[in-house]
Order: sequence, then structure tokens, then C-alpha cells
Amino acid sequence: MRIALVIASYLAGSIPTGYLLVRLSGNKDVRKLGSGSTGATNVLRVKGWKTALPVAAIDILKGFLPAFLALKWIDDPVFAALCGLAAVIGHCYPFSIGFRGGKGVATSLGAYAAIALWPCLASAGVFLIALGLTGFVSLGSILGSVAFPFVVLATGGSKGVFAVSLAIAAVVVLRHAGNIVRLFGGQERKLGQKAP
Repeated sequence: MRIALVIASYLAGSIPTGYLLVRLSGNKDVRKLGSGSTGATNVLRVKGWKTALPVAAIDILKGFLPAFLALKWIDDPVFAALCGLAAVIGHCYPFSIGFRGGKGVATSLGAYAAIALWPCLASAGVFLIALGLTGFVSLGSILGSVAFPFVVLATGGSKGVFAVSLAIAAVVVLRHAGNIVRLFGGQERKLGQKAP
């Protein structure tokens, strides 16, 4: 059953929300626009809030539901975190559109919320502070994702949950490699700046 749940988590994460909604609203491939990501931030830049908000909401659910259901059915926080990781990998590397998806931020947020709510809120606070101070969604996303596993550890969470959530954060950071280069090069776009 555990293997089936991990596979189902990946498949749930693989639903290409941003790609589908942009296609439905304008018959364009969002991966050829802006940053090339299917996530809500890129959808916001190329299509606006009306399309980006449902993308963000569904992407959060893609991470939350697999981890939440795994925790409910198996009652193992480490396994629930593993299902969250599978969902994030599915979002970032969806088989249905050639393994070119989003950057895992909203999906990891959903997974984090199911795994450990208070550390999730703390990491969301890190994201908001970084975003408010700099205007860079990418920087806030990286810092918020990395903060979560360490808050889990600092608040008495298991080392297993720490390790798996650190792997989730690593996927998010890896997917932001291009953003990191642009941040250091002074070329990263801030929230609200339109994609060329």
C-alpha cells in the first residue's frame, strides 16, 4: 500500500495545473513564456491574478492532500513527508508534459502544512518577510522552503521528518538554480514585473 500511495502522490503532483489553465485561457504553452515555469508566479506574470490564483490553490492541494491522506491512513509522519516529496517531484517533473513543470513552491507549502502546521506557518512567515523586504518571490521561496526542516528540528520534530523535508527544500532550491544566478547577477524580476 505504501508504494501505491507514493506513486499516487507523484501522479497527483504531476497534474500540470498552470499549463492546463493557461492553455484553456489562451491556447499558449506557458513553458514558452516568462521563466518557462508552470507555477503560479510565472502564470501571474503572463496571465494575471485571475489565472494565477486558482493555479496556486490547486498546486497547494496537490501537496497537501497526498501528505494529509498518507498521515491519516498510515499514521507515520515520515511516510507522510515522503508522499509530500513525491508530490513535489511530480509537480516539478510531470510525466504528462515532458517532465517540465513548476518550481515546487506552492506544492511544497501544501505538503509542509500537512506534515507540520506550525513550522509551515513559520516558514511562510520567512517567505513573506523576505518578499516584503526584497520584492523577490524566488528569494522568499528559497528561504521559506529551507527554513521549514530546521524549524521542524528546532521544535522537537523527528529527524526522519527533518531529513525528508530537507529533501523537499533541496528540490525547490534546485528548481530555482536559474533564479539564484539572476539574483546574483541583478537580473531577477520582482513581484509584479511582467515577463518580456
